Amino acid sequence: MAAELQAVSSAFTPDVLKGMAAGATIAFGGMLPAFAIGRLAGKAMESIGRNPEAAAKVQTAMILATAFCEAIAIYALVMALIIKFV
Repeated sequence: MAAELQAVSSAFTPDVLKGMAAGATIAFGGMLPAFAIGRLAGKAMESIGRNPEAAAKVQTAMILATAFCEAIAIYALVMALIIKFV
């Protein structure tokens, strides 16, 4: 039992842990902004459907907010690369 536990624990080297942390960072950092962009686009389409005359204003605000959500995903990518290679 102790030998098996030691064999499993020796598999978690610092490089393996860095890879796992980088993977988790990019997974959550990509998933959460994707949900936010989907919700943002859905609400924008709903508001354009209710008031078509305001489509230009809604579209401008939606594109700006989408860019900010994408920036969060890029920050997560940068953090994952820092974790992996530093």
